[in-house]
Amino acid sequence: MTAKQIKTVGVIVKPNHAEAWATACELAEWLEKRGISLIGKPHTDSGRIGPAICDIDTVDTEQFNAEADLIVVLGGDGTMISTARLIADHEVLVLGINYGSLGYLTEFRIEEMFPALEAIFEGRYEIDRRVMLHADHWRDGELLAKGRVLNDVVINKSALARIIEIDVNLNGLFVNSFRADGLIVSSPTGSTAYNLSAGGPIVYPSMNAVVLTPICPFTLTNRPIVVPDTAQIELILKDENEGVVLTLDGQTGYQMKAQDKVVIRKSRTTFNLVQPPNRNYFDVLRNKLKWGR
Repeated sequence: MTAKQIKTVGVIVKPNHAEAWATACELAEWLEKRGISLIGKPHTDSGRIGPAICDIDTVDTEQFNAEADLIVVLGGDGTMISTARLIADHEVLVLGINYGSLGYLTEFRIEEMFPALEAIFEGRYEIDRRVMLHADHWRDGELLAKGRVLNDVVINKSALARIIEIDVNLNGLFVNSFRADGLIVSSPTGSTAYNLSAGGPIVYPSMNAVVLTPICPFTLTNRPIVVPDTAQIELILKDENEGVVLTLDGQTGYQMKAQDKVVIRKSRTTFNLVQPPNRNYFDVLRNKLKWGR
């Protein structure tokens, strides 16, 4: 993507965050001086584009995806994850500005935003293409739900539910029947999220891999498994157990019943993050995980 191709910038802002909204207004003014349009997508949690302190055109999801050549995300990793679901099958650049607490994905600081935009418009940038996963939830041959995730697909029990049993198949081959509190299927990006908390490995973002991590397994020999991201993964909930939920990136959830099947495969679309020139993945890990401190 070259500078001439970026005619419209989309902005997604962390809800109810006054400083982030103020930055969005600065961004609108900065782009207007350069003859570039700015459009905004209302966040589903807030239902609006933010305080009425500047003019940012609000559009529906379809128009946002069709028109935005670059998306600027002002928020934290949660806002970035919701953006990954929003973009559907569109290949678009995403610039994450950190207004959150962790910042694994939103790596640019606020003072770096305008220099980063200048570099993007001049064609001077590197892209970090993150693999996403697609999940289908089936019951008795009927597709109940589907969605794309940047981090993980999780089957988990509620606080009062018993241990659950999940059969796992890989490309039609039976892997194991996991008895545990749940199971995480994580992308490399999601390896530093719930997967890491559950004892799973950290996977370098460009690896073509998916991690299956049981949550508090009944048998201690049930350990995380790393498999190719080209594989089709099938999860089948074996027994009836009230309170079992399928969650996608921890932001959308669906109730599950016995014999429900979740089919997971690599998404056709990657999440294309603009990479900071002065930092790398290990810098982020050392900072966020406080290695050596």
